[in-house]
Amino acid sequence: MRILALGGPGAMGRVAVRVATGLPGVREIVVADRDLSAARQLVRELAGSRVPLRARQVDVTDEAELDGALDEADVVLNTVGPYYRFGMGVLRAAIRTRTDYLDICDDWEPTLQMLDLDDAAREAGVRAVIGMGASPGISNLLAAKAVARLDTVTDLYTAWPVDVPGSGADDTSLSGPDGRPIAAAVHWMQQISGTVAVVHRGEVVQRPPLRPVTLTLPGSRKGTAYTVGHPEPVTLHRSYRPSGDLANLMVITPGTVAYLDVLRDDIDAGKLGNETAAADLARPTMRRAMRAAVRASRFKAPGSLPPFFATATGLRNGRPTTVLAHLAHSGELMKGMAEATGIPAALGLAQLLDGTVPPGVHPPETSIAPDRFFTALAEHAKPIEIAIEESRG
Repeated sequence: MRILALGGPGAMGRVAVRVATGLPGVREIVVADRDLSAARQLVRELAGSRVPLRARQVDVTDEAELDGALDEADVVLNTVGPYYRFGMGVLRAAIRTRTDYLDICDDWEPTLQMLDLDDAAREAGVRAVIGMGASPGISNLLAAKAVARLDTVTDLYTAWPVDVPGSGADDTSLSGPDGRPIAAAVHWMQQISGTVAVVHRGEVVQRPPLRPVTLTLPGSRKGTAYTVGHPEPVTLHRSYRPSGDLANLMVITPGTVAYLDVLRDDIDAGKLGNETAAADLARPTMRRAMRAAVRASRFKAPGSLPPFFATATGLRNGRPTTVLAHLAHSGELMKGMAEATGIPAALGLAQLLDGTVPPGVHPPETSIAPDRFFTALAEHAKPIEIAIEESRG
């Protein structure tokens, strides 16, 4: 299989490309980016790989250039963000050129639009997996493991860490080599402002983000996390139809969520755009830091919540049951955003390559086999352990 790695030299892309060089069935990887010199640099760094790599210049906003690159590939691994700008264009091009597709889309708005391309993908025989990173991605598959223990689902939450122990925050830069905020940081500002998708009483609704959700979980774990816009609520709602609430949460310290709250206010007031807010987050200003310090006491601490988890409540054999699926030991996976996102993307790609994913546009929970994925993840990110815990009423 020939893989086109769009955005391959980026932080997440380069990890995914490195892992993909060891996947069965890969016979060539084209590292593609708008910055040709960056693509060539990654090819040089991975020169000892068993799979040949070559660099190519591709601007995803240039339709002819994008189609030309896709025409020569069997599968495209798309790590070009933010996805609310570029996701739909690349997926449409993949369907147009009949190229299988996988991405790490972490914006809920284009996720809905991409899922609407399911019929077109099926007609073209294209197999597409969207949102196969850490969150979404690992979080969806943890949710799948939790839901599998229940007969009916009431509430469902996924959560990822920001700056708590185990988050890898100390090793994650929000700025690129050029000093500009990375796409993930711009995405984050989009998803902590305006309104975001959550599920309330079984229906998808839009609510302001950064709402507190206090959870009591198996193992006497308790704490508060905060809502953020992400694809999990819209895809897991379609897949499992919970009758209660569903949201994606950040496990985050009060001081940091207070600073996000200040940025959210300024974005919503038109004082900041997503890029300028992301730049401010990377280099906090004194004035906003002081505003955040004043309001930090309003926010509750994460307590003993695990850093990365999914939890589902519902009935099993007629009894109320809460199931917690979490990364008990995350090994090297959570040492930084790049590894946490890039490794799962490549391991999801393995299941796309061997034909186990059917034609259409799919979220991870309906297309990637969880047990196979977590077994492979343990091999690439040692030590890692997936724990499933329950409490029953």
